[in-house]
Amino acid sequence: MERKVRVRFAPSPTGALHLGGVRTALFNYLFARRHHGDFLLRIEDTDQTRYVPGAEQYIIDSLKWCGLHVDEGVGVGGDCGPYRQSERKELYRQYALQLVGSGHAYYSFDSSEELDRQRKECESRGETFIYNAQSRRHLKNSLNLSPEETKQLLESGIPYVIRFKMPDCEELLLNDIIRGEVRFNTAILDDKVLFKSDGMPTYHLANIVDDHLMKITHVIRGEEWLPSLPLHVLLYRAFGWEDTMPQFAHLPLILKPVGNGKLSKRDGNKMGFPVFPMEFTDPETGEKWHGYKEDGYFPEAFINMLALLGWNDGTDKEIFTIDELCEAFSLERVHKAGSRFDPEKAKWFNHKYLIAKPDAEIAGLLAGILHANGLECEQEKLEKICGLMKERANFVSDIYNDSLFFFQTPETYVEKDVKKYWKEESVPVMKELYRILSEIDDYSFANTDKIISGWINEKELGFGKVMNPFRVAIVGAAKGPHMYDIIEILGKEETLKRLDKAIRTL
Repeated sequence: MERKVRVRFAPSPTGALHLGGVRTALFNYLFARRHHGDFLLRIEDTDQTRYVPGAEQYIIDSLKWCGLHVDEGVGVGGDCGPYRQSERKELYRQYALQLVGSGHAYYSFDSSEELDRQRKECESRGETFIYNAQSRRHLKNSLNLSPEETKQLLESGIPYVIRFKMPDCEELLLNDIIRGEVRFNTAILDDKVLFKSDGMPTYHLANIVDDHLMKITHVIRGEEWLPSLPLHVLLYRAFGWEDTMPQFAHLPLILKPVGNGKLSKRDGNKMGFPVFPMEFTDPETGEKWHGYKEDGYFPEAFINMLALLGWNDGTDKEIFTIDELCEAFSLERVHKAGSRFDPEKAKWFNHKYLIAKPDAEIAGLLAGILHANGLECEQEKLEKICGLMKERANFVSDIYNDSLFFFQTPETYVEKDVKKYWKEESVPVMKELYRILSEIDDYSFANTDKIISGWINEKELGFGKVMNPFRVAIVGAAKGPHMYDIIEILGKEETLKRLDKAIRTL
């Protein structure tokens, strides 16, 4: 019988959730939805020295903002809990001891000083120290000690770790859904610590035990975990869980916009774009990192952008709803090579979502920005403004910045635009325009266009000679949509007031 697809996103609460982590969560989520499976959230907090207060809640809030609904896990519950590794530590001890009992792991009593000495000796010979099949024969562990000596050391309370006993020289041919066959030789792999002296498991043991007990069918994670694949497969074998071992898929890196290497939070700082989904303040340093949410990105645009970092559906299509992504996603179409992050492309995605949104929805968001800046405007007028301005904007905040002249009479005029467009002969022309406008009551685009354009043509004035100084007078600068659109929204009283002020002051 085919098992139900179950995947997990398993971050460590060591800080803000990097967009690479969000993409890992997204690809897991899309895979689960595509196969009508479950998406789990597990918090891997076994490394207590790196734990950052608030980071776990930040992860939960970020997934919610992104619209990635968790079926089971931290904050949701389920039949396979607890889903926080720190609450499962007694469980891991029992599995570590099981491996010792079956001969697949052993107690290691070497002190950090003794291991440092071994490293230095190797370095002096131009070699690298690896705790493996060769070196472990000469070190202080239960493979070399008698059962009595081992028992005595354990009872004496001397600190120890439990290490995996890596096979001496075995060629492993493993399969990765994205990369195909990958080959490893155990001779160059070390005997990783599975259980630490502080009573906590390492990532490797906890990860395998939890994935098995939580019935995970596919492990979809970052490329940086590929070197751990042989150990993880050997752990499944050692436990006798090969029949239910998940399939593995290692996602490509997200690369810097320029240069080589993995995208880091420092790259974002240097180049002025966020690398986190939401704002995060480091509780220890007080350092604040801005996020896509606070920068005005729509979550669906952010998710669409992330989905295409390392995956496509085989066509030129770039705009996908989350349902379309769930329907189209497959791990077979994830690229092996890293994907370069493009901050301008991220803005392009937001622009596409902005112009597709109903004017009423954008107006509601714009009203919030206006209110925060002590300005108010009725909904109908806001909707008209949004309809006019959204094509030129990437964010709602751009609409606010570019349309302030609709809400405030210009206090000043852009000097270079005045110099360029407001000539000596502009004054009599603007006075005549004022007279014409004062006799119009219907300020609809069609009516003002008919009357003003008719006057310009009749007098052979040239549209530039009229419309450019008129724009400077009404907007305060040579920018904005069509003048007939602007004055339709402003209305007669405000238009005349602004034109009169310009004639008097310019």
